[in-house]
Order: sequence, then C-alpha cells, then structure tokens
Amino acid sequence: MTPVHFSFSSAFILGLMGVGFHRTHLLSALLCLEGMMLSLFIALALWALQFESTSFSAGPMLLLAFSACEASTGLALLVATARTHGTDRLQNLNLLQC
Repeated sequence: MTPVHFSFSSAFILGLMGVGFHRTHLLSALLCLEGMMLSLFIALALWALQFESTSFSAGPMLLLAFSACEASTGLALLVATARTHGTDRLQNLNLLQC
C-alpha cells in the first residue's frame, strides 16, 4: 500500500471512528461525515487520474454532487432540531416524542 493510499484510507477510518465514538452533537457527526466524503472524493479522483481513463472521470463529480446534497440535508436537519429542541445534542432527540 502506497503512502497516498494509506493516508486516504486512514482519513476515512478516522472519520468513521469520529462518527462512531463522538455522538454527542449532530454538528460533530456531520463534520465527520463531510471528512469521510472528502477523503473518498480525493481518493476516487486520484484513482481516476492513475488509470488515465475518461470513463472514471465522472465518478468523483457525482460523489461530490451527492456530498453537497448530503451536507445541505444535514444542515437543514441541524437547523430544524435546534429550533424545535433548543439544542443539537443527539441524546435529546427521541423519535417517540413528536
């Protein structure tokens, strides 16, 4: 495994561990998800450049578009929960209470 591949896979794993272990605030979970998506985008873009194929060049842009949609949806959920519950702590959110 090259050092470049190791750095992107470790960035993805660290983002995944951040989502798994630091689940107190919704904002921190969203930031970890964005870090994971950024490492996937850069790794996929470098993979497409490494193979020098035009068929792989649409993949990183599609992933970036889905990442932007995920970020906007997460921000909308963050604003909605902060308005209704007064905080973004994940412990205060309960699906049984509406």
